[in-house]
Amino acid sequence: MKKIKNLERVLRERSIQPTIQRVQIANVLLERHQHLSADEVFDRLKELKISVSKATVYNTLSLFTERGLLRAISIDGSRTFYDSNTVDHSHFYHLESGELIDVSFDKPLGVDLPKLPDGTCLDSLELVIRIKNDS
Repeated sequence: MKKIKNLERVLRERSIQPTIQRVQIANVLLERHQHLSADEVFDRLKELKISVSKATVYNTLSLFTERGLLRAISIDGSRTFYDSNTVDHSHFYHLESGELIDVSFDKPLGVDLPKLPDGTCLDSLELVIRIKNDS
């Protein structure tokens, strides 16, 4: 896991006040590239005997996402994963296991996008490819 001082610096660089609880949540999320739901973050904190409310976890995840420390990946509007890998990339979502897997494309996909509204430009494109086991 990252050292506390480094995490405090990382949070400050994103204009996030490094409270004890935020640093502890960042410690769980930023130890490696991973995809965790809010409940998974809360459960990991409990396993580590760190006392934090579920509301604090949700509020912190929202703040971290807003400040670009995490990416929120919504799956079917019913489940959100928080991705510690903020570099542009897409995902495979395994329908049966619920696992979200990073995927990068070596070459452009050649997808024809619809005409963007006047006065706008493409900022990013996130793709979630849903997969399942062969039947």
